[in-house]
Amino acid sequence: MGYRRIHGELAGLGVRVAASTAGEILKKAGIDPAPRRSGPAWPQFLRSEAEAILACDFFTVDLLNGTQAYVLAVIEHATRRVRVLGVTQYPTGAWTAQQARNLLMDLGEQAHRAKFLIRDRGSNFTALFDAVLADAGIRTVLCNIRTARMNAIAERWIGGCRRELLDRTLIWNQPHLRRILRQYQTHHNQHRVPILGFTDRAR
Repeated sequence: MGYRRIHGELAGLGVRVAASTAGEILKKAGIDPAPRRSGPAWPQFLRSEAEAILACDFFTVDLLNGTQAYVLAVIEHATRRVRVLGVTQYPTGAWTAQQARNLLMDLGEQAHRAKFLIRDRGSNFTALFDAVLADAGIRTVLCNIRTARMNAIAERWIGGCRRELLDRTLIWNQPHLRRILRQYQTHHNQHRVPILGFTDRAR
């Protein structure tokens, strides 16, 4: 990792230090500058592999019964089609891994087209979650710490869901939340994205 990358990561964590200082520390420690990358930059990767990229993220919803629900959603980069995989009060590693299995079943014969899944480094995503996807030939791509823009497409959909639905609706409980999310998913997939890419199966 180069000193400018280290400077950026520190800035994201709220640590204020000059890039030149990071470079001097590496130099004194005998660490040579990082070699130039031979692979594509992040924007180039997203554009060139769009047809093969899925992205997922959790978001929370406060319910009128006093509890909080966690929602896991997946979006296809090429088509922007969305799958709300599940809703739960306790997003354990086992539950999250089961949602990965459900995703593969939903994709069905189209699963071979997915090669990458972008996710953050949240503790809800365990090694088992990644292993389920890896068995289907899908490589997990981790976002850098506090770099939401690396998963911007998923974040943008969640923001839209909040503004258009969740912030405007009194949601009683998990069954009510599942029902309105299913309706919103159908609306988004049928009216707001082109009918391309993986076959969607509303759950």
